[in-house]
Amino acid sequence: MKGFKVTGIKAYQQIVRAVIKIINFGEPETLSGAGSVLKIADWLKERGYRKPLIVTDRGIVQAGLIKGLCSSLDAAGMDYEVFDEVVPNPTIEVIEEARNIYMEKDCGCLIGFGGGSSMDTAKIAAARVTNPRTTIMQMTGYFKIRRKTAPVIAVPTTSGTGSECTVAAVITNSEKRAKYSVGSAKLMPLLAVMDPELSYGLPAHITTTTGMDALTHAVEAYISTIPSKESDRYARKAVKLIFENLETCHADPTNTEARENMMWASFYGGAAFTRAMVGNVHAVAHNFGGMYHVPHGLANAVVLPHILDACRESCDKRLAALAEDAGISLEGSNTREQAEKLVGKIRELNRKFGIPETIKELKKEDIPLLAERASREAFYLYAPPAYYSPAEMEGILKKMLPEE
Repeated sequence: MKGFKVTGIKAYQQIVRAVIKIINFGEPETLSGAGSVLKIADWLKERGYRKPLIVTDRGIVQAGLIKGLCSSLDAAGMDYEVFDEVVPNPTIEVIEEARNIYMEKDCGCLIGFGGGSSMDTAKIAAARVTNPRTTIMQMTGYFKIRRKTAPVIAVPTTSGTGSECTVAAVITNSEKRAKYSVGSAKLMPLLAVMDPELSYGLPAHITTTTGMDALTHAVEAYISTIPSKESDRYARKAVKLIFENLETCHADPTNTEARENMMWASFYGGAAFTRAMVGNVHAVAHNFGGMYHVPHGLANAVVLPHILDACRESCDKRLAALAEDAGISLEGSNTREQAEKLVGKIRELNRKFGIPETIKELKKEDIPLLAERASREAFYLYAPPAYYSPAEMEGILKKMLPEE
């Protein structure tokens, strides 16, 4: 992308960098370790919060994962409500339904319990509670939420989204078959609970795709053009923990230490991209989710090596640094080769986990629209090391077409 657009990009990135520097994103309080979910009731009572609305999905309820939380709330004498209608890639309609239940049942806080969809639903519903005149679509983009949201506690059951410590959420507009990001410092949860026992029963493919989602957050934050010492520190910690623990979680699902380390990796990845943003991987993955309902972690896992191949020359030094954190031997190799080794290691992990190199739902006739949307999203919302025109993006997307 040339000419005035390049100048515009540089000016935009300088503005974003300046804004991010003056924002105090903060971090949620944390509870961690096996059984930490049982401490939520006491935490709420000590701070004067009442009647939580537990926002989750039916699969979580059927698996019995909220039983411990509910029992501890009962023992503490706290009333609560359960909303279990969350869907993958949460829609405006579902979020509004959660908000309506909150209001009708006179709740006092929300507990997003589950994957990113549950936490994002809770966060945007909380924003709608206190900003009733602002529609969800009016919140999309950055800094559109005017008033402080209702209190949110985040309890992840996967290790990937990072939503428990981010100022972002992603919603789906069903009519437009498109996903949109909402970014505001007001979306930061008050408390993040990393209980490794909640992730023991995850299917292997969810463990691995959400783990690769966390890796994507960390990598895209580190190769961003607006990094900071803080975002770099979080990103590198996340990358190191993921390469040290994700394969163990896949092979030994009840390894408490590895599971807790992956929860912290997800947390650190979220903290990193909150401060440095994501990039083209997310721009493409969001559109696969909006168009075909591809789970976000899977979409990121598939897209990541393709985008890194495309932009590697623009960020080879940064990728080489991450290769060291990934435990890759760098002896006798130059920066370019080290970056290639990292991308190769990511592909190797994908193959080991059975993650494909293509998106089976992708249709050739959809590529122009997907490319235009992804290119625009990256251009206006993110700070990747390289921007691609719609035509250039089409070339990248074609590599993800399933074989005929």
